[in-house]
Amino acid sequence: MKLGNNLILVLSGLSFEAVRAHSYVTSFIIDGVTYSGFHPRDPAANPDVIAAWRTEVPDDGWVGANDYDKPDIVCHINATNANGNLELEAGNTISFQWNGWPESHHGPVITYMAYCGEESDSCMRANKTELDFFTVDEVGLISPNETLSLYPSAMGIWATDILISNNNSFSVEIPPTLSPGNYVLRHEIIALHYARKPNLGPQHYPQCVNLMISGNGTAKPEGIPATALYGNPEDSAGLGYDIYQDPLPMPYPIPGPDLIEEAVPSAEQTPNVITSTGTAEAAEPTTT
Repeated sequence: MKLGNNLILVLSGLSFEAVRAHSYVTSFIIDGVTYSGFHPRDPAANPDVIAAWRTEVPDDGWVGANDYDKPDIVCHINATNANGNLELEAGNTISFQWNGWPESHHGPVITYMAYCGEESDSCMRANKTELDFFTVDEVGLISPNETLSLYPSAMGIWATDILISNNNSFSVEIPPTLSPGNYVLRHEIIALHYARKPNLGPQHYPQCVNLMISGNGTAKPEGIPATALYGNPEDSAGLGYDIYQDPLPMPYPIPGPDLIEEAVPSAEQTPNVITSTGTAEAAEPTTT
């Protein structure tokens, strides 16, 4: 069971803003270039070629505990493969711009990756339930006795509070020793405000994007299917955590498998500087 955070944070100069809706990733930022996420409220408005997986979540809803062993836990409700890729060198950072986040929905932010293959269309062709995910970044409860909100719903600084403070964005560094190839990255917020409520439980907001990783790394971490991420009781204690306890017990047990050995300290959470807009690279069909 994991009991700690792997974290470097920059908090100075960050503002806190609460919102009232659930959310999704609107865009991805790499080296100052912003790329479109999938917008579930208006599917027809999305680019023809997109690296974000398509979902059917017009209400910005969540995946619940009853779906831990079902396909929806992989990349959200009725998610289908993206037809594009974002190019990123191992060791670089990708930022996820969320469409706001409610202050009351405290919880961890976890990022996984799964290897698809060498061909540019390997993630487009992958069966999502057969992808083996490994943990590359995780942040949970940072401080039990502080808050970043003027009107906190509960004490404690969580990963979600850092996300809100950083203009609703979160940055993740790709392990520098990761082997080149095509990967599905699964970025997830887990909201714990109803974790102890009967018939409710934690709320999961997984978002997936196809990455084409370059570099000289050789690491090929082992993983497990997303449908098994939260099925092990030893890895799931944090899913029933009561965020309204006083004091909050530390350390918080972050759900899911342990970080891989190749993971690096969590990226500094600082505001993104966007210099241009980019488009995903189309996944070229494999010819035989």
